[in-house]
Amino acid sequence: MNVIVDFCIVPIGVGVSLSDYVVRCQEVLRDSGLDHAMHAYGTNIEGEWDDVFAAVKVCHEAVHAMGAPRITTTIKVGTRTDRHQTMEEKMASVKNRLERA
Repeated sequence: MNVIVDFCIVPIGVGVSLSDYVVRCQEVLRDSGLDHAMHAYGTNIEGEWDDVFAAVKVCHEAVHAMGAPRITTTIKVGTRTDRHQTMEEKMASVKNRLERA
């Protein structure tokens, strides 16, 4: 099943700056080969359900390996059964409507 996930991993107990942890997760996602897009408060990932959630797990493992004793993660998940839809298609649909408005 194809899925689009929006997730945000927040390490706890590591100080104020989190950019090193964000970079590490982005490396994990790049290496996974999954389509993904970082935004100001998280990352969107799309792909097969098991592949996407495996990548989220590897992000958790990587952040813990960097010394984070705790992590809290928020995840939003979207699936469709009527057709395959990509992140780009979803955004293009809204942008097209905005241009006509």
